[in-house]
Amino acid sequence: MAKSPSHKWGQIIGEFLEATFAKELSKFAKKHQLFLDQKGERKARSGKKVSWVDSFGNTHDLDFVLERNGTDTKIGTPVAFIESAWRRYTKHSRNKAQEIQGAILPLVATHRNYAPFMGVVLAGKFTQGAITQLKSLGFDILYFSYEKIVKSFSKFGIDASFDEDTTTVEFNSKIKQWEAFGEEDKLSKYLL
Repeated sequence: MAKSPSHKWGQIIGEFLEATFAKELSKFAKKHQLFLDQKGERKARSGKKVSWVDSFGNTHDLDFVLERNGTDTKIGTPVAFIESAWRRYTKHSRNKAQEIQGAILPLVATHRNYAPFMGVVLAGKFTQGAITQLKSLGFDILYFSYEKIVKSFSKFGIDASFDEDTTTVEFNSKIKQWEAFGEEDKLSKYLL
């Protein structure tokens, strides 16, 4: 099924934000002698997803897990479960908050003896109710507003703004501009 240009542009923003966070978390992990598990190949697990199983046997896919004594070939003790999320509009922000809590809370309960950190990196538009809900459950939140994201992409000479009236031609132009940058060029600039 073909993806609309608006969906693709939103996906580009979300994936780049995740890559930016991964870069910073990797530095943190190295500094504190932790292993950062993130999407991609890892000999200690099958597939490319970061999946953990709770005490009920349910599997939860996550964005990042920091592990003590973890290596590429050995799963360590979880010290942090961290999710990231990008939303352009607030209409689904509460659902995303519930999805995040539904993935992380059972894992924290399963590994409660290690008292893992619960973190969420949110970007774009989220309602105060969604943020308050996560905070009330003990999540630490790093939040970047939609305006901050638009300003950050301007460092690349790209107008990342869009709304319901943005045309397919405009989306395709943004996508083409972004794809013109090499991966190293994208990661060499700090987005936030």
